[in-house]
Amino acid sequence: MKVFRSSTFTADRPWGSVDIANMGGVTTRLHWSDQPYKWHINDGEEVFAVLAGRVEMRFRDNSGTEQRTLLETGDVFFASVGTEHVAIPVGEARILVVEREGSI
Repeated sequence: MKVFRSSTFTADRPWGSVDIANMGGVTTRLHWSDQPYKWHINDGEEVFAVLAGRVEMRFRDNSGTEQRTLLETGDVFFASVGTEHVAIPVGEARILVVEREGSI
């Protein structure tokens, strides 16, 4: 048993993380960042929950058109298989990410 205090978690680099669990090849990580990630496509589904802060999520729909949404604390973003996306924190943010082991 371990308690993870997301409100005080920081990392030594943007998108640094601590592993919380690996359940049959599905990982749960707590991330901290104050910098954008990179455009990417996961090799599976991804759940992205903002625990603290705000994150602008940009993604491309099936036609390739870029969409944007601002995620507030408590919001959850689901990226289906093949969804190209990028997370851009507005200041510092703490994010819980659930995805297939080995995803980028």
